[in-house]
Amino acid sequence: MNFENQSGLRITVIASSVLGALVFVGMLIVGRPATSENDSVPAAATAEYGRQLLRKTSALLGPDHENPEMRFTGSRIACASCHLDTGTKPGTLSLFEAASRYPRFSGRDGGTGDLRDRINGCMQRSMNGRPLPRDSIEMIAMESYILSLADQFAATAESKRTSVEPPAFSEPDRAANVDAGEIVFEEKCQICHGTDGAGLMATTDPSDGYVFPPLWGPDSFNDGAGMNRVLTAARFIKARMPFGQPDLTDDQAYDVAAYINSQPRPAMQGLDVDYPDRALKPVDSPYPPYADPFPREQHRLGPFGPIREYYEALQQD
Repeated sequence: MNFENQSGLRITVIASSVLGALVFVGMLIVGRPATSENDSVPAAATAEYGRQLLRKTSALLGPDHENPEMRFTGSRIACASCHLDTGTKPGTLSLFEAASRYPRFSGRDGGTGDLRDRINGCMQRSMNGRPLPRDSIEMIAMESYILSLADQFAATAESKRTSVEPPAFSEPDRAANVDAGEIVFEEKCQICHGTDGAGLMATTDPSDGYVFPPLWGPDSFNDGAGMNRVLTAARFIKARMPFGQPDLTDDQAYDVAAYINSQPRPAMQGLDVDYPDRALKPVDSPYPPYADPFPREQHRLGPFGPIREYYEALQQD
């Protein structure tokens, strides 16, 4: 091949690469069409706006918003407080594959829900707020962003999809120890989340939210949130905490999760209607009613093995 042909080929390859990159970036900004109830997707409901909603939830949807109609969250934490790097960190609570999991059945709701239903579940529980209208720009933007992450994940090399986390949490065969959890909190957690668990504000303006979120108190998730379950919290803590250097043992994660979830937090109304089929209620659900004879304290702290065995025996009968 002569020099001119080589140069032409090189220019073609470079041009193709640039075009491909622009298409990929455009896909992330605009996002795929949302699976909305109508065919009209508002121009403002971009995936980039959805990403900002996850990152700056307090400023855009929080209780300090200048427009009362835009106050959808009851706290000043962000979606990204749990979905780290706005859901782009592989592993625990990543949003890369969230879209592929919906629609799906929810035992808590007693029916099949789609991605928008799941988003509103988080709005009402983890964010201690109220549901977004299903056809709102904000809802469609969040959905578009999560859909765009599925495309990004599919285009990512396998080596980049792998999370760098400790071994998965293995549940201790005992009840969680709240007092031991307090010691873990003091040694490992309070440096970021504060001695009172109230977190670290980003600025003096409350609407800017937190650098490190509160773990209890009026600005934290409510008692209906998944993170208020000891096993759910322990899995997240074992995988991600302390931030940047997760090194807790299973016992430490278990106990500190119990300590955190023993602290006061906002109360959600109507929890008694959760899980219409009580047998589908998670063994660590901290609120009744239950379909078994075990006390609330055991559902809250464990040991959970006997509760599982009870339901397994029922299935065999």
